Amino acid sequence: MALGPAPVEMTPEEFRLLSEQLYGYSGLLFREEMKYLLERRLQVRLQELELVDFGAYYRYLRYDAGGRNELAIATELLLTHETYFFREPEQLRSFAGEVLPLLAQEKAASKRLRIWSAGCATGEEPYTLAMMLLDSGLFEGWDATIYGSDLSRRVLTQARRGVYGESAMRAMPPDALARHFETPAPNQHRVRDSVRRLVTFGQVNLLDEQNLALVGRMDAIFCRNVMIYFDLPARRRVLRHFYDKLTEGGYLLLGHSENLINVTADFELVHLRGDLVYRRPRS
Repeated sequence: MALGPAPVEMTPEEFRLLSEQLYGYSGLLFREEMKYLLERRLQVRLQELELVDFGAYYRYLRYDAGGRNELAIATELLLTHETYFFREPEQLRSFAGEVLPLLAQEKAASKRLRIWSAGCATGEEPYTLAMMLLDSGLFEGWDATIYGSDLSRRVLTQARRGVYGESAMRAMPPDALARHFETPAPNQHRVRDSVRRLVTFGQVNLLDEQNLALVGRMDAIFCRNVMIYFDLPARRRVLRHFYDKLTEGGYLLLGHSENLINVTADFELVHLRGDLVYRRPRS
């Protein structure tokens, strides 16, 4: 039986050059202990592009006309997308019980609401937020949209399909499952059209200012457990973008392991009954 080509090893210098190139594109920080991850997952790209080693791959990324597109493909291979519906339920309960009523009151004149799920992966978070808007009963007849974005085109394709297996449902309240999903096949759950109509998806690089220009003003931004992969300068750049995109008094919700201490003083901390969130101050 014929064996495939022997794996190509990545030298420390090649790892440094590639990780710097990937950082410049995505803001993702690959530390030395992640060299094996890059080496293993990018092998397939050497074969596809018929390149002899990772030095040639770096030169392709750096100088070839297809390098920008290849950076997107490489980042896709290196990212891990693992999420599920109603993740971090305590925060969601606070958002539904305290933030949404405030937004409904503040936006009553315009009846327009915009929420951004940044780094939405396969779409569970923006669909969760859409279900919460519907269940609240506060936004009937409104122009309400939840925008889900991710760097990965592959996961956005899956998000648009809106079909999920059992793993994604592991924190789903049974009553919400019955209200908001159809079951077209065993162990498959499809988001109902009433939920899907509230959600739109797009590819966004959080460090690309031209790309971010396509994102409008938001009343709330969820960016949970995304910036843990960024270093401090990248986090500060992303947070500045979030500040600019939020309306005055708009809310920023991070993961429970994240905070803005020693990162930025642009946002004010808001103490809800069940959680802590951030808000862009009013003038």
